[in-house]
Amino acid sequence: MTSLPTVPDRAPLIAAHLTPVLEGMPDPGGGRTVAELEHEIAAALNIEHVVAVSSGTAALQAALSALGVGPGDEVLVPALSVVMTVAPLVALGARPVFVDSDPAGLDLDHDDAARKVTSRTRAIMPVHLWGRMGDPVALTAFASAHGLAVIEDAAQAIGTVRDRRDAGTVGTVGCFSMKDGKVVWSGEGGFLVTRSPEVAEHARAWRGHWQPPPKGQAPQSRLATNSRLAAPLAAIARANLDLLDPLVELRRAQTHRLLHALGRTPGVRPLLPAPGEEWNGYAPLLRLDLPRPRAFAEHLAVRGVPNSTGTFRLVPCDLRPMFTDPPTAPCRGAAEILDRTLAVVVTEADTVAVLDHYTDVITREAAAWTA
Repeated sequence: MTSLPTVPDRAPLIAAHLTPVLEGMPDPGGGRTVAELEHEIAAALNIEHVVAVSSGTAALQAALSALGVGPGDEVLVPALSVVMTVAPLVALGARPVFVDSDPAGLDLDHDDAARKVTSRTRAIMPVHLWGRMGDPVALTAFASAHGLAVIEDAAQAIGTVRDRRDAGTVGTVGCFSMKDGKVVWSGEGGFLVTRSPEVAEHARAWRGHWQPPPKGQAPQSRLATNSRLAAPLAAIARANLDLLDPLVELRRAQTHRLLHALGRTPGVRPLLPAPGEEWNGYAPLLRLDLPRPRAFAEHLAVRGVPNSTGTFRLVPCDLRPMFTDPPTAPCRGAAEILDRTLAVVVTEADTVAVLDHYTDVITREAAAWTA
């Protein structure tokens, strides 16, 4: 039985980062742990500015606010996304305009996006779902041609690189999650990265009720929010960030093992990275060429194989009830992708035995599946 890469024991690392923070509490100022985490993320991603916040959702909202998105504005967002991507822009009073995706490669359909640009469009928010990354050259060219800011939802994509560009560093702002189950986790948390000092300054003010304020402004001179990252969570994140490379290596190995084992299973076809894409392997992806593929994914979930559509009932965002008024033409490419993609949920805790069990269940159930 081939083993998986090992990740060094994390307990001593977490203790080394967390114990001084706990010993120093209560500390209303929050200490330096969050700033140290931001510095370390900036070095890891080779980016100038990092702002840590309480969640990936909070990172998106801070980014949108920093770019001036507000009431009456429109933002292009993939229908192939989750509610957590769209909620922040609605909270700011903006309107999501859903864009289809290409079933052949999961990337945004830029032709569909071009048809949906109006005078009110302010930004485009690509979503690197399952850690997969769209074409960075096409994205930046599209945004430049239409004068749009780019806010990347890279919540699941740390460690993914395409054409030598790290996920989250292609656009104006990149937003990441550190929720439990992500490659780098802290239980809850998130951060945004940017090369713009103005965006970073705004985001830091936004996360703390407009304090410290941007230069030339008074503290609490405008309404913002409390979305600070708690220092103990920042300490846990630092311990995991220290192990970023082995954690990504492990996730890639887990995904490779499952996809390789299922490579010749009838009706199940691995979805491989695009040319030039170094995928972090966040979730093993398989194309289901079976009758009633979504029902099959639900069937697998009942049999202990967790997956996006079967377990979490993921559907295109443009079909969610809160986004269907006024009605618009459905994004059929996104619907096809979700209906026919088995995205297996894995975590760093999944052993060879767990992955081989998933393989056995998928193989057996695919062979028995009938219309």
